Amino acid sequence: MVRVNESYLKLKAGYLFPEISKRVNLYTQNNKKSEVIKLGIGDVTEPLPKACRVAMSRALDEMGTTEGFKGYGPEQGYYWLREKISEHDFQERGCQITSDEIFISDGSKCDSSNILDILGDDNLIAVTDPVYPVYVDSNVMTGRTGRALQNGTYQGLTYLPINANNKFLPEIPSSKVDILYLCFPNNPTGATITKEELKKWVDYANYHKSLILFDAAYEAFIQDKDLPHSIYEIDGAKNCAIEFRSFSKNAGFTGVRCAYTVIPKNLVGFNSKDQKFDLWSLWNRRQCTKFNGVSYVVQRGAEAVYSPEGKKEVKGLIDFYMENARIMKNKLQTAGFIVYGGDNAPYIWIKALDKMSSWDFFDHLLEKACVVGTPGSGFGLAGEGYFRLSAFNTRTNVINAMERIINI
Repeated sequence: MVRVNESYLKLKAGYLFPEISKRVNLYTQNNKKSEVIKLGIGDVTEPLPKACRVAMSRALDEMGTTEGFKGYGPEQGYYWLREKISEHDFQERGCQITSDEIFISDGSKCDSSNILDILGDDNLIAVTDPVYPVYVDSNVMTGRTGRALQNGTYQGLTYLPINANNKFLPEIPSSKVDILYLCFPNNPTGATITKEELKKWVDYANYHKSLILFDAAYEAFIQDKDLPHSIYEIDGAKNCAIEFRSFSKNAGFTGVRCAYTVIPKNLVGFNSKDQKFDLWSLWNRRQCTKFNGVSYVVQRGAEAVYSPEGKKEVKGLIDFYMENARIMKNKLQTAGFIVYGGDNAPYIWIKALDKMSSWDFFDHLLEKACVVGTPGSGFGLAGEGYFRLSAFNTRTNVINAMERIINI
């Protein structure tokens, strides 16, 4: 008799975004009024940068020759891409991250879940609330939580509420936890963190020998020059943090798939006998066993992000989406909405109208404006009463969506 992984049975009925799709599909089947504008999922809409397309085309031509054909590549990623990342994303910012501390992957979403493979299942884990659902669900799937509670939380997790009262910055845990998930600029709230605030987390983690899993997928959208783009800008972070980065949003690689994870070589964990083991070696072993690397063609496309042309085109994409965010924030504030985010991140976090629940507000916008967003409660208990809108869309859709919302 085949036994299932019963941890999956503890998951809520459906992952947030498929649940949204299901509701939208049901609505569109029964209503033919206006085309639905989707500002829910953070998927990009603009074409890939020309520099990336040209590089990928050349790489594809290489693959069509005997001399240029590539089979299996390095599980860690090609050296030339890791070297570019090290130079441009870290060393130029004063972060001493070397190319061999970078692992190329097919997505930071995957890595933020797969990293649990090398971490013990008896660690005490803290997440912000609201939170990117993958952090919670991946821990549930791997048996690191207790049962689901009626309010949507799980036993065994420490939740750190973020709200308007604390400016959407979590408070340092009052007791020891082993693993801390942090995401800045934050998904879903769009909040950012200063170097001074981030230093408090690094100091906490080093004091308790804890590990910070730092998701910097949206760092490219930071507009304030004083804000940190990487946790490694903070002294001591190489002793306590793993960072996840992605080409999905800045270079439009959501459908191409390329990202990377940084694991400093001096980062350690402990076994049950309190013996030290370096996490770099464990992750390298995991990747060599379970992952065959990102395709040569895709990695050449990612490399082109760091060319002069690529940098210019990527900046153009970032500016485009941040202008969308500015339009959305201004329109909604003018209409009387309470709005957060949108200044250093491509997400708008708004307060639902008339004390509506998040899902009631979702239905309200869908039925009255044919606009789709993401219910805040889908990101956690503390997200109830809030709503996320994504700036990742065409300019026409963004303008039309705002006009529909403010004219309800």
